[in-house]
Amino acid sequence: MDPLPLSALNHFLYCSRRAYLIHAERVFVDNEHTLLGNLAHEAVDTPGYEHRAGWELLRALPLFSDKLGLTGKADLVEVRRDPADSTRIAEARPVEYKKGPARRWSNDHVQLCAEALCLEEMLGLSIASGLIFHAASALRTTVEFDSALRALTRATLAALRLTLAQPTAPPAVLKPQCDGCSLRGVCLPEATALRRARLFDPRDYT
Repeated sequence: MDPLPLSALNHFLYCSRRAYLIHAERVFVDNEHTLLGNLAHEAVDTPGYEHRAGWELLRALPLFSDKLGLTGKADLVEVRRDPADSTRIAEARPVEYKKGPARRWSNDHVQLCAEALCLEEMLGLSIASGLIFHAASALRTTVEFDSALRALTRATLAALRLTLAQPTAPPAVLKPQCDGCSLRGVCLPEATALRRARLFDPRDYT
């Protein structure tokens, strides 16, 4: 099983066609949103270590899961050691940095949960929650890794693998997620919508 990047789960839930174009066809185009996202990540993209308020902060920590076939990098992992045994990590939580405010889609939560699943396999402990830091508001949102989110994350991974195994990309569909998408000029959802409108011209049925 070839490992998939953790970011592919986020891309897939946002738009399955976008995920296919990026991860199967290797197509990617930057725009202002992706560049701003890169800027928001600059502070955590360089591996580093910091100690703050009883937590060790590990930046740009490589992650993997042999069981799930996932690989990637956590923006930040906060760990707390066992007071009775400083060699043992007693608690850990992943933190994702996002440039904008909280979204109404679940893609960020699923990516964060996948990071937690990787950490659980790597560290041999259970992780109850993680955090999303929204650069636009400088606020942290706590994400609980309950059974529903864990099931959604595993189901998303299975659907992603099935989609990427197909010979062609999912059809383009014009939807709210298209606004601001860096691949809009490659995907051309408007052209697909126009073709469908012509195929189903209501005047043909009058």
